[in-house]
Amino acid sequence: MRPVEFAPEEIIAAGHELQAAGRNITGFAIRQKIGGGNPGRLRQVWDDFLNSKTEAKAEPVAELPPELAEEIDAVNKALAGQLTQFAIAANDKAVKAAERRVADVLSSAAEHREQAERELVDASQAVEDLETKLDEAEKNAEELGNRLAQTQADNQAQAVKLAQLEERLAQIEKERHNYEQQAELMRNERDAARESAAKAQGQIEALEAQAKELIQAIGNRQ
Repeated sequence: MRPVEFAPEEIIAAGHELQAAGRNITGFAIRQKIGGGNPGRLRQVWDDFLNSKTEAKAEPVAELPPELAEEIDAVNKALAGQLTQFAIAANDKAVKAAERRVADVLSSAAEHREQAERELVDASQAVEDLETKLDEAEKNAEELGNRLAQTQADNQAQAVKLAQLEERLAQIEKERHNYEQQAELMRNERDAARESAAKAQGQIEALEAQAKELIQAIGNRQ
């Protein structure tokens, strides 16, 4: 995915806000302010903006008018004897100017070095923040993995229990069916026994009647 490009106006505005807040203006600081972008490009846009302001403030050196140049030439001719002293003074000025330029270069180099160090600090902080977030993400992933494994184990245990319950229910249903068959047989046997008992009772009653008749007949004969 292509990185989002931010307009120079947004970058410069962010730099002004950081400047107003008294913060170091680094690529990472600008990136944090606007919410994205390449820190190197962001810093380059800000540096180009500062350089353009410096160049705008610089005023061109006016050239000497011809009349003044002629007067200077006349003076130089008149002061030929002092040419050596003038050259020494000019050389001294040139040396001092060169020294000032060297000092400016060294100062600029020191400023750039300090800026680079600040950029490095911001970059280190950004890397540290990312590493912290990565550690948290890895920890969360590990916890989710453990929870998933535990859930799968629980589901497996519940599946085993469910299978055992289904097997037990099937066994109970089978036993219930057997009990019902046995009860039906016992009811049939009970009904048969009742029928046999009724027949036996009838036979007993018949025998008792015959016995009474026989006793009565014997009594009559006497």
